[in-house]
Amino acid sequence: MIDYIHLLNEEQRAAVTAAPGPILVVAGAGSGKTRALTYRVAYLLDNGVDPSRIFLATFTNKAARQMLERVSRLIPHGTEAIWGGTFHHLAHRLLRRHASLVGYDPSFTILDRSDSAELLSDCYEEMKLSRSELHFPRREGALEIFGLAANREVPLEALIAEEFPHFAEQTDRLVELADLYRKRKRKASAVDYDDLLSETVRLLREQPQLREEYQDRFHHILVDEYQDTSRLQADFVHLLASGHRQIMAVGDDAQSIYSWRGADIRNMLTFPERYPGSRLLYLRANYRSTPEILSLANAAIAANRFQFPKELAPVRESHRLKPAVVSCPTANAQASFVASQLQELWREGIPWEEIAVLYRAHFHALEIQLELTRSRIPFEITSGLRFFEQAHLKDVAAFLRLAVNPHDSVAFARVVRMFPGVGEKTADRLWEEFSRKADLGSIVPPKSCAAAWKEWASLQKEIASPELRRAPAAQIEKVIDAFYRSYVESQHADAAHRLEDLSQLVSFAAEFPDTESLLGQLTLLTNTDRSQSREGVHLSTIHQAKGLEWRVVFVIMLADGLFPSGRSTESLLGEEEERRLFYVATTRARDRLFLVYPRYRASHYGENSLRPSRFLAEIPRELYSDLRASRG
Repeated sequence: MIDYIHLLNEEQRAAVTAAPGPILVVAGAGSGKTRALTYRVAYLLDNGVDPSRIFLATFTNKAARQMLERVSRLIPHGTEAIWGGTFHHLAHRLLRRHASLVGYDPSFTILDRSDSAELLSDCYEEMKLSRSELHFPRREGALEIFGLAANREVPLEALIAEEFPHFAEQTDRLVELADLYRKRKRKASAVDYDDLLSETVRLLREQPQLREEYQDRFHHILVDEYQDTSRLQADFVHLLASGHRQIMAVGDDAQSIYSWRGADIRNMLTFPERYPGSRLLYLRANYRSTPEILSLANAAIAANRFQFPKELAPVRESHRLKPAVVSCPTANAQASFVASQLQELWREGIPWEEIAVLYRAHFHALEIQLELTRSRIPFEITSGLRFFEQAHLKDVAAFLRLAVNPHDSVAFARVVRMFPGVGEKTADRLWEEFSRKADLGSIVPPKSCAAAWKEWASLQKEIASPELRRAPAAQIEKVIDAFYRSYVESQHADAAHRLEDLSQLVSFAAEFPDTESLLGQLTLLTNTDRSQSREGVHLSTIHQAKGLEWRVVFVIMLADGLFPSGRSTESLLGEEEERRLFYVATTRARDRLFLVYPRYRASHYGENSLRPSRFLAEIPRELYSDLRASRG
């Protein structure tokens, strides 16, 4: 028998041993959520529950595997019969068994992302979209839009109007494309990743007898990270739990930060209404952070109206060191301050990998990456590629490379492949012709891009002029305005974020006297040695950092318009999600926390004045030390 009294704290024990029924466990950051959920499964088995009657839904295969492995160490028999895994894994098991009831062959194929893109390409060809001059999303962008509509369970037309207004004129064609894509999948007896859930939900809704069978089978529904569920995922588990109502959802509303990919905080906030008579339990004992960090984190989230209020309580003893709010003259000074502090922490014996620099958006880390490279401080980009290695930055740089060196075949190929109807063979043919004529205007491109080609020829001639080659920032602006803005909006659902990155490239370029100098620096920055990156400081967006922790955390660019972002403050819900993002950032720190902001940031038009983030103003002055960094 497991010793629950000594292995769990009082709040964890209350959740683990709770009587069956609808239960929402609000688990604060660092409170042992995974431990509580693991012991809940063990407790059910320990009390005679048939493991095959337990349904455990998680967000990652790793989380499910680790949880079930821990359960098997506590109860070393029968755990293999538990239905545990990601939402998509569990939906797949159900759909595979009953595919014929929703019109699929039981041997249906699951399309991965590349398979889906290939099938959608056939739909584009049938609709002649590949030869269209219309402002229309490319394959990857269309798949993101279709997936978001599926997860939010909203009509495609409504989603486009709300989230993608730049495609409003193409709504009818997108609806037609989505319908054709569905038909093609049906004909191929195939489902994509989103269909696994949506078709399983449809199966359970349309087959009441089958739904009742599974409700009877799964007497205990457990859901991890409930704050991150989409409407579709919440409906999936609700269909299984709505009969007996024996569901335990575990999550933290204060860490709901993924609405942009379909997560809906209302699933958690309305749990008591969806399950009348449900019990609300809290895990508030925090094992991660110092009392000083937790006091600030509690204050940081207090202003949110839509939440389950709670105060994280520290288990650790005080370090008598408050978090620091650091004002820097400029973004470059901010980078210099962080670099100097990193070197000091390393001298104190804190390994690089125990330190993180977190930011709201990838482009916020531009100056930090440059300064750490100059200072030879090893770092790892946890949130993806280094700033200048991102595809959209390299796309725009290709225009400049070709302006400087008309013999650059790699840059030429990168540009021409952005045009509709141009693949590898066509690009080779166009390059051969350009090599002979050295005049874009005299080349005969595919009819699908004739008008766009003519505009590019004029643009390329303009940016190759001696005047603009001495003004690389102006060159980049012309490329964006004349061509790339339209291209990226049609290609990517996250176009706004990519354009923000490009605006920072413009500011960066303004520091260089000519295009050759800029391109040389970009090449050096993208070829930095990474041999020690695994032992380096972690640079990450806050979204990527959720669930992780470090001894020391720097949160940078805490200025209004940057964090919170300008767009987010246009609505109360948007601002509250930004505040939750700030809360997540602060609760990643174990021992030390630095909250840093610049008062000015350079742009192509000069230095922009910045105000400290409104989130900093909401924190009582006595909870932090106020520092002012010198100009870097």
